[in-house]
Amino acid sequence: MARPHEDTRPSHKQIAAELRALILSGDMVPGSKVPSVRDLISRYGVVNQTIQRALKLLKDEQLLVGKAGSGIFVRGTTQQVIDPASYMPPSPEGAAYSWITEATKRNQQGSTELLEVAESEPPAQVAEVFGLAQGGTAVMRYRLMLLDGEPAELVHSYYPADIARSTALAHRRRIKGGSPTLLAEMGFPPKDSVDRVSVRVPTPEEVRLLELPEDVPVLRTFRIVTTDTGLPIEVSVMVKAGHLYELQYRVPSQP
Repeated sequence: MARPHEDTRPSHKQIAAELRALILSGDMVPGSKVPSVRDLISRYGVVNQTIQRALKLLKDEQLLVGKAGSGIFVRGTTQQVIDPASYMPPSPEGAAYSWITEATKRNQQGSTELLEVAESEPPAQVAEVFGLAQGGTAVMRYRLMLLDGEPAELVHSYYPADIARSTALAHRRRIKGGSPTLLAEMGFPPKDSVDRVSVRVPTPEEVRLLELPEDVPVLRTFRIVTTDTGLPIEVSVMVKAGHLYELQYRVPSQP
């Protein structure tokens, strides 16, 4: 029987975990060459196959890239920093949805794929925020967010049915400027948001749609958006690959 706190993962996963931590902390900088297989064998006291399996995991996670005849290198970019606050305000008049404009600032191309729109009973956590009785419904918009054509995030956004029903929020089509812009035009301008961030194992659907490699956890953000009167107008559940993205929050000092 394993002792408490002993790492029982296979050796190649333990090695990959150590190298991953060095990459994501910046100690193995983007563009730097990974130690040779021979050096890694000597460092960890394992056979060649174990090192190769560890390196394959990190290649599958897009953290390492092999260059024929040169070796294996840390990719030019590793974790991407996302500033959640930049997505909440309504877009300026005539501007595209903030997912697209913020991607452009990072020299990326942002796009969205609308997977489903429906009025249905939401998850219990969402129902609690909206104060729904059992069987109550909300309007749900389910989207796949892409960066440079690659899947980046899955988003379930929920809206109170009495606000969203019979509006563009309830129709299966894109909303110019995004939901913050439409809500503001409807008289419900987003004012504040609260994020609850957690990490968990992905569902089979998340693995498939986000094209996740083996054993990668996801970042789950549960966001509540309210008006200046404290009315909850939007609840979103956002899921993204935990090894590729980092969330950045600015917390103002208290007076």
